Amino acid sequence: MRTDISVREAARRAGLLERWTDVAGVEREVAPDVLRAVLEGLHCDGAPVRARLLTACCGQVLVMPEATGAACWVDEQGRELPARPDAQGRWRVPDQPGYWQWRQGGLQQAVAVAPPRAWWPPRMLRGWGLSAQVYSLRARGDAGIGDSAGCARWRELLQRHGGDALALSPLHAGLPPGPGHSPYSPSDRRWLDPLQVSLPQVLPEAADSVLRQDEALAMAVDAATAARRIDWPQSAALKWRWLRQVRHWLRQHAPAQCEQIETWCDAQGEPLLHYCQHAADGITGSADDHAFAQWLAQQGWVEVHAALRSDGASIGLIADLAVGCAPQGVEARTGGADLLQGLELGAPPDAFNPLGQAWGITSWSPLALHREGFAPFIRVLRAVMAGRGGLRIDHILGLQRLWVLPHGAGAGQGVYLRYPFDDLINLLVLESWRHRCVLIGEDLGVVPPGIRQRLAARGILGIEVLPFARNGERFLPAPRWRRDAAAMPSTHDLPPLAGWLRGRDLRWRARLGELEDLPAALRARARDVQALAAVCGGDGAAVEDGALSLVAHAASRLALLPLEDVLGSRAQVNLPGTVSGHPNWRRRLPLAWDGAAADARLARLSNTRRRAGR
Repeated sequence: MRTDISVREAARRAGLLERWTDVAGVEREVAPDVLRAVLEGLHCDGAPVRARLLTACCGQVLVMPEATGAACWVDEQGRELPARPDAQGRWRVPDQPGYWQWRQGGLQQAVAVAPPRAWWPPRMLRGWGLSAQVYSLRARGDAGIGDSAGCARWRELLQRHGGDALALSPLHAGLPPGPGHSPYSPSDRRWLDPLQVSLPQVLPEAADSVLRQDEALAMAVDAATAARRIDWPQSAALKWRWLRQVRHWLRQHAPAQCEQIETWCDAQGEPLLHYCQHAADGITGSADDHAFAQWLAQQGWVEVHAALRSDGASIGLIADLAVGCAPQGVEARTGGADLLQGLELGAPPDAFNPLGQAWGITSWSPLALHREGFAPFIRVLRAVMAGRGGLRIDHILGLQRLWVLPHGAGAGQGVYLRYPFDDLINLLVLESWRHRCVLIGEDLGVVPPGIRQRLAARGILGIEVLPFARNGERFLPAPRWRRDAAAMPSTHDLPPLAGWLRGRDLRWRARLGELEDLPAALRARARDVQALAAVCGGDGAAVEDGALSLVAHAASRLALLPLEDVLGSRAQVNLPGTVSGHPNWRRRLPLAWDGAAADARLARLSNTRRRAGR
């Protein structure tokens, strides 16, 4: 067995951080046994890996190995530019962003050249939009799982009040739903979830005809659509049954449309075929059913984004990229050595969860990213940015370091693993520029020093959430909120503002046995509410409106209002660290709600942002 000294040396070579600073500012040291267990999962032999792809920002210089004399840069269209080294032997990269080849005789090196900053809509100063948990939306015939058709009513409100964006929860292809189902634990981030796209929206004639022919299915769809909470296994089975029958109906009654769908599937080539072969099972359907489902999902969300942009939204849809994937999913099973094996991601104790978190998901190996020229990362970025106007990157801090732990270990038995931050950010900004896609990085939790400033310098917004927008016990006034951020009153890991003000999350924690002294916690929350009222004005019920006004007045370049806050809901979407006991990812928006109150709330938000922009 390795000595503790040799283990620490091996950990440093593998990119593990022996020491780290927790959310309270206390320096922590990782135990040798934890390092030893994680090293076994990394399978790192310490041998150097040649960089297949270098990255740089426009105008920067790079050192090319074994390079002397004149060379050339070749762009993606095969056009050449002359290249010469400076006095120190460094090569200045082209001023045009893109994927380039540096060539000199028989030497060749791929280089990704990023623009200085991520894309941002021209003339948009203080934008605003809505944030939706897609599965919670409601529409006719959604069979109990919210889908693309549920965006229609909110799109109307955005158009009426001049909104810029609709941010969505992750739409990645999911596992067969079961206990603990979460959109942040997907099967494959390169493909879409057909359960969250509307058959009546994309194929209305076929969808309605199938229901007329199958009365039992129609009744089951209506009953599930009206349900208060999602029964994931039951609704998923209904949607797949409906989808398979629609596909059969099209083959009989719309052969021309079937040919168009098959042409799209053929154009996707080997990647779609490979995915469908691995995703097919006895519950969902055949590989051909999955291919049809992917066409359906792509078509449905492209329609929603195009409609938003046609309405005048500067951004349109904002996608959400999960930080990892389920180890039993298609992406992990087909990714092989590209992903961490025997390790899972999580988080140390922080403001969201004082016990830390073990997420049960995996992600890329930093060694594999270098070895593969970052191809797995680029493929996922292109998949989630396609047909979107923005991208939220969940836990963007993970592009610098991720908390990893042996599978099944406690959240505290982890260690930070370093990632090639500059390379990943360059690629993220380059793909943003190519796709005309705004970037938002979720940068909450244990934040490494300086990372928010580095992200802001590249035009990547952070997230400023009301309960954490403070200096000690004092909440920040609107002008002091971060400019390079998306301002929000809450997130999916916090209760809506109305619930936070009333301590609903604390009561849930106490009910689940995770909070010993509920009265003390409620008194502390009451002090927080008083401190918030001192900044935004008002008391009692007026604090909620004042707090939303504070978010609207924030100096941040973008403000996003979750639908739960638009409706004044109190129920929390997800209680971090829990699998059972709390209905995580199962709550739906109410069947009926006060349209006039929601309309007035959005009118105030829009008017405030418009005045601030001027």
